[in-house]
Amino acid sequence: MSKMAPQIRFQGFTDDWEERKLSDIGDIVTGNTPKTSNSLYYNGSFLFVSPADIQETRYIYKTNTTLTAAGFNTGRLVKTGSTLFVSIGSTIGKVAQASTDVITNQQINSIVPFKHYDNNFIYTSLVNIAKKIKTLAVTQAVPIINKTEFSKNIIYVPDLQEQQKIGLFFKQLDDTIALHQRMLDLLKEQKKGFLQKMFPKNGAKVPELRFSGFADDWEERKLGELANIVGG
Repeated sequence: MSKMAPQIRFQGFTDDWEERKLSDIGDIVTGNTPKTSNSLYYNGSFLFVSPADIQETRYIYKTNTTLTAAGFNTGRLVKTGSTLFVSIGSTIGKVAQASTDVITNQQINSIVPFKHYDNNFIYTSLVNIAKKIKTLAVTQAVPIINKTEFSKNIIYVPDLQEQQKIGLFFKQLDDTIALHQRMLDLLKEQKKGFLQKMFPKNGAKVPELRFSGFADDWEERKLGELANIVGG
């Protein structure tokens, strides 16, 4: 079994990292879909994850489809903190982390870690090798990485203490990114609202909202009256 060490490490850690197959570090769970013909299974409070629910954010907090307890119990449990990897279709290679217990559809393989492996470290490791795994499927008409092939993929792991240190470091980075993304989204919504209120609506001569000291009507102009129009 080969070993390696990263270029940058936290102080105090010197042991080599060891090679592990994904199947060595956790249970690999391929999802399944509860019977869609059974209405008693759907529209509950339990999350049912499909590739469409895995976007740019790290955690899965909500899903397009939800399940009742009866529907949830027909699925294969993916525990809180586990890593979800899209393994079939055009979005193969997308990675997310479960914020609560979930089940997934059959397009997703999940890793539920064994005792001596850290959830956050595994998530970060999968993000790091996602493109490499994706290349294994691109030559097929329908891109797919089945459970057996997925399980054979290799990551390098340090001891648990260093895993936890690295996992927490990247979790904090992702949390900071998510915070700034929410702030950016709020600013975009604020800008959209100002655009609607600070320009006159059709037929109006003044906008709804103005800076102090301005009261004159706005005048209608064609673009050609404001500037030279130059074609490319």
